[in-house]
Amino acid sequence: MKWLIFLILVMAAAAPCGDSPFTPVARRPEVFEPLPFGAIRPEGWLEAQMRSNLRGFTGHLDSLAPNLIIRDDIYGRDRLTKDIKKKDVGALAGGDSAAEIQYLWWNSETQGNWRDGFIRSAILTGDATMLARARAYVRRMLATQDADGYLGIYDRDLRYRFDGENGELWSKTTLFRGLLAWYDYSHDSSVLTAVERAVDDVMRHYPAGTSHPFYSKTPYVGGLSHGLMFTDILESLFRLTGRQVYLDYALFLYKDFSAASLYEDAQYDKIIDPAYRLRGHGVHTYEHLRAVAAAAYASGNPALQTALDDYLRKIEGEITPSGAPAGDEWIGGRPGDATTTGYEYCSLHELMDGYADLLGKTGSAGFGDKVEQLFFNAAQGARDPGASCIAYLKTDNSYYMTGGLNGDSGNPRQTRYKYSPVHQDVAVCCVPNAGRIAPYFTDRMWMLCPSGLVATLLGPCRVTTTWKGTALTIREKTGYPYDFSFDFEVNASRPVRFTLAIRKPSWATRATISDAYTEKDGYFLITRTWQPGETVHFRLYPSVAVHRDLHHAAWFTYGPLVLAHAIAATGHATKHYPLPGFYDYQYQPDSLVVYGYKGGPVGQSGDGAIERFGEGAIGRIGDGAIGRIGEGAIGQFGGIRFEVMLVDTAEKKESRVPLRPMGSTVLRQVTFPDVR
Repeated sequence: MKWLIFLILVMAAAAPCGDSPFTPVARRPEVFEPLPFGAIRPEGWLEAQMRSNLRGFTGHLDSLAPNLIIRDDIYGRDRLTKDIKKKDVGALAGGDSAAEIQYLWWNSETQGNWRDGFIRSAILTGDATMLARARAYVRRMLATQDADGYLGIYDRDLRYRFDGENGELWSKTTLFRGLLAWYDYSHDSSVLTAVERAVDDVMRHYPAGTSHPFYSKTPYVGGLSHGLMFTDILESLFRLTGRQVYLDYALFLYKDFSAASLYEDAQYDKIIDPAYRLRGHGVHTYEHLRAVAAAAYASGNPALQTALDDYLRKIEGEITPSGAPAGDEWIGGRPGDATTTGYEYCSLHELMDGYADLLGKTGSAGFGDKVEQLFFNAAQGARDPGASCIAYLKTDNSYYMTGGLNGDSGNPRQTRYKYSPVHQDVAVCCVPNAGRIAPYFTDRMWMLCPSGLVATLLGPCRVTTTWKGTALTIREKTGYPYDFSFDFEVNASRPVRFTLAIRKPSWATRATISDAYTEKDGYFLITRTWQPGETVHFRLYPSVAVHRDLHHAAWFTYGPLVLAHAIAATGHATKHYPLPGFYDYQYQPDSLVVYGYKGGPVGQSGDGAIERFGEGAIGRIGDGAIGRIGEGAIGQFGGIRFEVMLVDTAEKKESRVPLRPMGSTVLRQVTFPDVR
């Protein structure tokens, strides 16, 4: 009997996870360390795009939607009270009771996410005017903080007292992200102190283990579910302060979220169910990837790590050729499809950020491939290459952009498939995220590892930091992904030894490097003592690859770029904003031909000149016409052009058809059915 008791005790000691997947074991360290925001600055086309955004929708959204931003001081004098039952946000979706409750907090998301992208773009471009605006905004937000630390959108009669839909945690998340970016840049301790006090106030009112911040009487609660992303703030504060309490609270939030009765995909029991298909609101599903990862790493519990892996596999089934995740608002249990499942710009940003987060946590080079695939193709391909506006919803095969999915006109309230600098008729959520995505991409282009610096995402930029007390700047001179040669200019204040690691893209079968190097786990490693002013020459050699989707349709890539047949189209300005130069656009094909592929080579064409017009060019009519592709647009794609023999699926005629990067297109065909 004593031996039996001893055996039971030994077995219990050997099972530190207990019965709960949320039992902490030991915090799992991140492989790479993110640099402070602003340490990495964009150059080349990436910087040009951010500056273009600041001249466009990112710099002027407050003037384009003044009722939502300027006239609603939702964090200050216009905080929500019990007496406020309705708010007009300009959406066409109608005014049922569930929608009206959501509309109450919507402007906090619009303002917070827009300001986050605005602040980060101002920092990364160094634009003095925009920095002054950002500084004034930060001071104004800090001035709204109550004496007890509360910083948010609710007055005292409502805050922390909910049994359903609310924006308590979500409104804080969208605000605090921008504030913490400003702290990284300015080193203003009052900003960090304000955020810490506000988070302490949350933890005081929603104590870990004895409260239920995600309790709801109804399962459909958008703002409440968004609030799980408060884990972003908690992880950022842990990195800044080292306080374990923030990670412990992130684990508590995910545990409570998983136990609640919610219509959400990222709950633990749904993730581990092999029969469960993703079906929720796409942006929730994809942003929650970061919260699942935060909980897995905070706890170190193998069960949560397994759940994270399971969740990634489920998400992989929703990915289209461009790297975009299915979710034309709702996923609905459908796999990603290039023609029939649209994707929301919000989802593009959130999933890209999730992959970038996992790139840092795991060090796995494959997550860098996913980030680049999505950012260079889906994200660029949902921007209008000639005007400051984006598509709320987009498909890889985009034959019409006239409001409904590929020309469908059955629902007059479906207006998401168009280009707009605002999209207020639906929701002002995607445009703010379109201003965030490039700064967030830039922020993860370099990270630290124990032996040196890692070029995790490739592209034109410079990173400034210190290594072992030595001031260090590395400039990455390249036109990537539209050019495949790189010069890494290393400028150290004195000789210093470290490893320069460069991520090897999975498509790269050949590379040349001017220095001696080793290769390990998807990275090229150059370890030596660096003298001031040295340069490493690096080149990748892409080739065209043919892929097949679930329907056996072909799609083509060249390095990280997805190639498309651009469809000639005419754009109509359907809305004119009071601010000159801003319009909504819809596009119709001049003549729609859907092509099939029967096999055969894809050959490069052209003389290398930058193609601005020609087949697939965009014409516009009306006073919203724009005669050129704007600065920073991915229309300037370095002359990457190919030709392939395709078959007109209606006429059964074969012809040579041009292909170019899908990021430079408006209407296009990306997948080509098998007609062999």
